[in-house]
Amino acid sequence: MNPSLSPSLGQPLRHPLRQIVVINDLSHPMGGASALAVGSARSFAERGLRVAMLAGDDADPALAASGIAVTALGQARLLGRGGALLDGLWNRAAARMVHQWIAANDTPGTVYHLHGWSQILSPSVFAALAPVRTRLVISAHDFFLACPNGAFTQFATGAPCSHTALSRACLGTACDRRGPAHKAWRVVRHAVQRWVYQPQSSPPVLAIHAAMAPMLARAGIPAAAIHPLPNPVVPFSTIRIAAERNREVLFVGRIEATKGADLALAAARRAGMPIRLVGDGADRARLAAEYPEAQFAGRLPPAAIGALAASARVLVMPSRYPEPYGLVAMEAALAGLPVILPPSALLAPDLVAAGAGIAVDPRDTAAFAAALANLAASDARTEAMSRAAFTATGALALSPDQWIDRLLWHYAERLGPVAAAASGPDSPFLIGSGPGKTLQVPAGSNPALASGSKAIAGRAGGAKGAGAGSGAMAAEVPGAAADPASGQIRRSVSPIGR
Repeated sequence: MNPSLSPSLGQPLRHPLRQIVVINDLSHPMGGASALAVGSARSFAERGLRVAMLAGDDADPALAASGIAVTALGQARLLGRGGALLDGLWNRAAARMVHQWIAANDTPGTVYHLHGWSQILSPSVFAALAPVRTRLVISAHDFFLACPNGAFTQFATGAPCSHTALSRACLGTACDRRGPAHKAWRVVRHAVQRWVYQPQSSPPVLAIHAAMAPMLARAGIPAAAIHPLPNPVVPFSTIRIAAERNREVLFVGRIEATKGADLALAAARRAGMPIRLVGDGADRARLAAEYPEAQFAGRLPPAAIGALAASARVLVMPSRYPEPYGLVAMEAALAGLPVILPPSALLAPDLVAAGAGIAVDPRDTAAFAAALANLAASDARTEAMSRAAFTATGALALSPDQWIDRLLWHYAERLGPVAAAASGPDSPFLIGSGPGKTLQVPAGSNPALASGSKAIAGRAGGAKGAGAGSGAMAAEVPGAAADPASGQIRRSVSPIGR
């Protein structure tokens, strides 16, 4: 296959992919979006691609050690620093940084990927990226592209919002968690953002769940510009956790009101179940005092979280606002843990349909506690949900290698087909026939590019029966094989940005 061909059209690319620029508020992997942005940059570098990162914070020195050229603004996040009121509307320094980098380093084969901008970079980043808009890809890790508060939620009640941003109904709704003055500021910022972003002619938007599409479309983003791209997930365990043998409730996330740690604690106490919380946050000290029976493990690395998950019966994700994806829910489900999550989580219908989840309003303590108690009382039900979680949820996520392959597919598409080819056999990008199809590495390209190229075609499907033998079940679990020593099913995964 000719390495200069467009992945979907089989036509020559304008230029081969020579450089990827990852743009994000943070260069440190502090949360979901920043962890994905940083992890993608590291994975691209591992595949031999030239990678740069433009960030709003102080540069993480670990990135330079990974071969990533980082240009950083050196600013803190908006909340709690001087000048936030104006910088949040239009960060001139951020716009200058991006503009100057493009002027000095841009090439026709450079693709730009914008992840997060609401905490430091501000809407000014869209203006700075205007000269390279035809080579820009945007990730929607939340709803800030389409909603002033980023969540389509009325935070006072937790109710979903059906309004269109900046409409009369939107302007009249007291939805902001910090009050009317902050809502007014967010409305002004969203108006500025819409002016420079121009959603009606949006670059490709990669949505982390397909159900985000109608909400993003409310902003005027064309349906054709919205592309579902599930998050990469590394499960807590590659062997099914025998949840039916355990008793503990597990919560993993920030210990703060938005994530509902207090709701999980109240429900576990009412159900009489032990609970362990992994994470840190503003509410940890207060909740530890109020719930002395709970175990607070603090922030832990993935391996340590996996070790604790092996003792869990169920994972709870009681967020007070709609989770566009819910990474921790999939990390648990793919390891065989049943999940209790709110109906507003976009993954809820998927996990419930797979038999792996229970959807309950976490604000309803009685109903939440009843769901926990029902699982505690029935080993058979817990085992059935555990097996369903492990075998039937694989299509809801991508492996890290699959995710990187899909990103590279979208990047290659941004370079666009033209009439004449202008590249050689060493062009460092992956070729394929479309999202969800197997990608192939051009002959003569860097061998490091081949690491994940075979993965995309094998993700769909799930188990049709919980009682199948280990060999048969392994054939039904994406990326899994029977362990000859134990007879258990082991899922093969590799971490992102390892």
